[in-house]
Amino acid sequence: MRTPRSRTRTETLEPGAVIGARDLTAVSGTRIAVPDGSRLTHLQFRRFAGCPICNLHLRSVVQRHAEITRAGIQEVVVFHSPAAELREYATDLPFAVIADPVKRLYAEFGVESSPRSLLHPRAWAPIARAVLRSTWAILRGRERPPSRRQPGGRLGLPADFLIAPDGRVLAAKYGEHAYDQWPVDELLALAAGTPVPSGPRSEGAS
Repeated sequence: MRTPRSRTRTETLEPGAVIGARDLTAVSGTRIAVPDGSRLTHLQFRRFAGCPICNLHLRSVVQRHAEITRAGIQEVVVFHSPAAELREYATDLPFAVIADPVKRLYAEFGVESSPRSLLHPRAWAPIARAVLRSTWAILRGRERPPSRRQPGGRLGLPADFLIAPDGRVLAAKYGEHAYDQWPVDELLALAAGTPVPSGPRSEGAS
């Protein structure tokens, strides 16, 4: 992973901020440019490999990935699990999956953890659905259970960023609980309704 400059403290990014160009390495080994330079990037931060709540949301992204691609969006998903562990879960995903076990990107983009990720009342129903779905899938041999040991913790909050080709943050969402993220319809609406600054990838961070 190459970054031109890392943030030294946690701070949130607001629309209008400009992120520096970086090349990330997906767990597949593919190099991913963020920003892309020719299309929008949806950078989303999830929790750990095999997280039932993350899997519930990512199923909807997988099902509509063709629509996302047609809208000119590069989908990039970050987890705070090691690459070797993530590969077991990411083989069938049609988008880039990035391992960030030391949470360097999480800190740079101001993505935090909090007990409210699981304790917020609005998270309870999605958590119940996610656990039931994952349990059934594991029993049928279609999914692997997550590791019992999670060095990065289990209280991560999600975050979404829509990034223009020139590195400008067009929209950002910091989740209030573990299942508080942009649904696909909202992502597509943001992409359709937001002017896209064009130009070369920025080499400096805001």
